[in-house]
Amino acid sequence: MFLHLGQDIVIRMKDVIGIFDLETSTISGTTRDYLAAAQKSGQVVSISDEMPKSFVLCRDSHGKTTVYTSQISTATLLKRSSFTDEISNF
Repeated sequence: MFLHLGQDIVIRMKDVIGIFDLETSTISGTTRDYLAAAQKSGQVVSISDEMPKSFVLCRDSHGKTTVYTSQISTATLLKRSSFTDEISNF
């Protein structure tokens, strides 16, 4: 199954490690440091020019980690991910 992150970006659900709220998760210095290091190493993909509300941490089958920043809220992304689970049950 796939998850639409916004704009034209769609990722495989099996690659998703976590969906995080940008405002609350960056309270932690560890998270801020991780995101800064990921940005520096080119692992961050900004989906929109708008202010991001969430980030999705992914790892593909080759072990490459990518952080997608999205203007879509974590609640909406979680609903979308659950929706795909419901469809697969039919």
